[in-house]
Amino acid sequence: MRIISANLNGVRSAAKKGFFEWMLEQGADVICVQETKAQEHQLDEEQHYPKGYHSYYFDAQKKGYSGVALYCKKKPDKVIRGLGEGFEDMDAEGRYIQADFGKLSVASLYLPSGSAKEERQQVKFSFMQRYTERLKKMRRQRRDFIICGDWNIVHKELDIKNWKSNQKNSGCLPEERAWLDELFGSLGYVDAFREVNQEAGQYTWWSNRGQAWANNVGWRIDYQVITPALAERVKAVSIYKAQRFSDHAPLIVEYDGMLP
Repeated sequence: MRIISANLNGVRSAAKKGFFEWMLEQGADVICVQETKAQEHQLDEEQHYPKGYHSYYFDAQKKGYSGVALYCKKKPDKVIRGLGEGFEDMDAEGRYIQADFGKLSVASLYLPSGSAKEERQQVKFSFMQRYTERLKKMRRQRRDFIICGDWNIVHKELDIKNWKSNQKNSGCLPEERAWLDELFGSLGYVDAFREVNQEAGQYTWWSNRGQAWANNVGWRIDYQVITPALAERVKAVSIYKAQRFSDHAPLIVEYDGMLP
């Protein structure tokens, strides 16, 4: 079972850079996309609804902003757009879409960024607080979850090039990283990538400023967060950097077994 997560920073822009041609070569079961930055009616049917896949979009109300999508080889039993009650503000920004296959749910999540201004950082903290309660409820369900996406937070020093200089920057704040400690600690979720790769320098996002990409001055903020039963099924992980589709790189995880 191969699952891909990719923040495209604009699905139309990524399409022009060859994302869909690359995607079709991967043979992935589910591709989870964030930051589509488009309304579905603006998308080219042939390109943005790739053959061999069932395509599902959840747009932000604001044009050219946020948005998530799923491309599924097998038709899901159910598709859930948005997080629902208590998350109306976030659903208006198109931040979550989930596909259910049997007892497995695969989701695309775009957690808010707080880097634009302090007000957005407070929105981010609010989302994190509310989402903690949702994550607890999910653990009580008899389901397995793979929550793919741009979580907009690095977890440890291993996950960012410039650790010390970013301690006061959104995405590397101590309270944000403590939240991931809780996610991967008492809440019981697992960072699929770190199950098999403990190396430094494994980044998924690079600033467009300076020579960040060329010098691999990056952050690992894209994850596949999984429920514990799936941990032993993580077979291989990789970050695809041979082509650039956006300021993020696709994260690929292979799991033992088939999609239900």
